[in-house]
Amino acid sequence: MKTRLRADLRAAMKRGGRREAALVRSLIAALDNAEAVPARPEQASLVRHDFGSGSAEVERRRLSDQQVRDVLASEIEQRERAAAELDRLGEREQAALLRADALSATRYLAG
Repeated sequence: MKTRLRADLRAAMKRGGRREAALVRSLIAALDNAEAVPARPEQASLVRHDFGSGSAEVERRRLSDQQVRDVLASEIEQRERAAAELDRLGEREQAALLRADALSATRYLAG
């Protein structure tokens, strides 16, 4: 899925689709965050590493297809809730943009 998202990001940037590029970037970031492993308490302190040592990188979790869909569905739901709140506040244009983003993101749920 991230491969597809990155390809779509490149295509959006080439087209000059700033809004679409921002949406895809945020979806990639949400997946990156979901793949992050929680820090153990003993890792809470800052440890200095030499640049390029590779020791600063931690293993990422591998998400199942269902977990990826769950993350994307959550992102869509957040946009829909925010749009509803903006509507309530009278910000119709911003709400419409968020709804369009949510609708656009649904194409990734199909796989």
